[in-house]
Amino acid sequence: MFKAFPGIKSSSWNVKRHPVRLAESLVTFHRLCGAVCQQSIKNYPLQNLPKMPPCDFKPEEYKDLSMERMMEIRKRNCSPMTMKVTYYKSPVFLHQGYMQWLWGVNGQRYLDFFGGIATVSVGHCHPKVKAAAQRQMERLWHTTQIYVLSPIHEYCEKLAACFPDPLKVIYLTNSGSEANDLAMLMARLHTGNFDIITLRGSYHGGSPQSLGLTSNSDYKYPIAAGFGCHTTMCPDVFRGPWGGRHCRDSAVQAARDCSCAPGCCQANDMYIEQLKEVLKTSVPNQIAGFFAEPIQGLGGVVQYPKGFLKQAFHLIRERGGVCIADEVQTGFGRTGSDMWGFAAHDVIPDIVTLAKGIANGFPMGAVVTTPEVAHSFAKGLHFNTFGGNPVGCAIASAVLDTIEEDGTQQNCANVGTYLLTELAKLRDKFEIIGDVRGKGLQIGVEMVKNKGSREPLPAAEMNQIFEDCKDMGLLIGKGGVYGQTFRIKPPMCTTKEDADFALSVFSHAIQSHMEKK
Repeated sequence: MFKAFPGIKSSSWNVKRHPVRLAESLVTFHRLCGAVCQQSIKNYPLQNLPKMPPCDFKPEEYKDLSMERMMEIRKRNCSPMTMKVTYYKSPVFLHQGYMQWLWGVNGQRYLDFFGGIATVSVGHCHPKVKAAAQRQMERLWHTTQIYVLSPIHEYCEKLAACFPDPLKVIYLTNSGSEANDLAMLMARLHTGNFDIITLRGSYHGGSPQSLGLTSNSDYKYPIAAGFGCHTTMCPDVFRGPWGGRHCRDSAVQAARDCSCAPGCCQANDMYIEQLKEVLKTSVPNQIAGFFAEPIQGLGGVVQYPKGFLKQAFHLIRERGGVCIADEVQTGFGRTGSDMWGFAAHDVIPDIVTLAKGIANGFPMGAVVTTPEVAHSFAKGLHFNTFGGNPVGCAIASAVLDTIEEDGTQQNCANVGTYLLTELAKLRDKFEIIGDVRGKGLQIGVEMVKNKGSREPLPAAEMNQIFEDCKDMGLLIGKGGVYGQTFRIKPPMCTTKEDADFALSVFSHAIQSHMEKK
């Protein structure tokens, strides 16, 4: 039977490992070929598997390159890195997307709970965003900011209105890495200083400049890079040396005892002391700046003690530095409570960098800063051929409209809080779930060998759970310094029904893993 069904090789299948894929393939085979396979479906125990929510959207029939041909080209002509970052043993071959859903080339439907790493903000091929892109493409695809064009200026005004004073000057870029490169340059020119501090475990990009800010060995190369970049201890209240049950601005707290006196946070004080130590020993008396994500993304959705960023910003400014918030993953309402992650920390940065969700997956980024910083940067000439592309600006403008019109930020708060609290119940149930954290629809689930040691769950076990989730139709991400954290960052249109399916799949995968041990 499998030999007659395109794209499926019987040698690559294991029925116990891929129950949903088997069922979907049987159903698809029955529909396409008219074969009498209903009895085969009945014989397989599907009743205990999570049921995917319905979706009325009908994807187009796939007619492009075969899976075998794509892998052949991928191995021969694409960067070797594409093979290293192919998440699954059996790769996911995607064909089409709509809102929170993705379809594979054989018609498999997936609930996308990673959103291209928090990049698909309002939904795959959202009708309002798609219409805006089509309208602009019919008028003008490309010009540069040498010329005055309405979409660029409309968008800059609209984006600036989303920020508090004095953050009102906008530079448009092509990516988050480029935005962070530009922010580094601005900080150094404005202050006249060179050294920049960031948090260990952080990720701020993969360009030669931004790699200095990125504090994760997997992304480092054995060459001289990142001159003047330094790190301080990440204030992780679960994995770090200090932390307790009352540290985070989250619906779920770390399950650690807290000995803090009323009105104080020992963890915050200790991590601030670590930053003071870096300031005293590793950098000159005057520095250029400090980079921080309001919630660490690739680092494993790490949340800091309440008050940490506010005190850190104060210390940096005392040394003449500027404070940069990397909102590439936390921005555009994803955290639910605010449009920007920094607002929950009661701070206003000097520079903010944006990308990913800014244009719902269209390659675009931005730097938002103050008139004072912008004036310092004007000492030289900065030009970007594609920054401010009219199609990108039209898309990004439609994203802002959609967030407001669809109530996207409130949805992040509602669905995200529900997901967090339900995941916390799974944490209490399973010994290998060490921590659940996050805000809105930026969530991390940290896996451990056991709660006592907090030792990271081995990669092979992480991958098994990861694969099982995919085989049941749920796509999630991974992160953390040790690759020990599952990352949940779906399109912000995700519903409570979707959340229930994801919770059921994740619970099923964990339970299956525990039974095999």
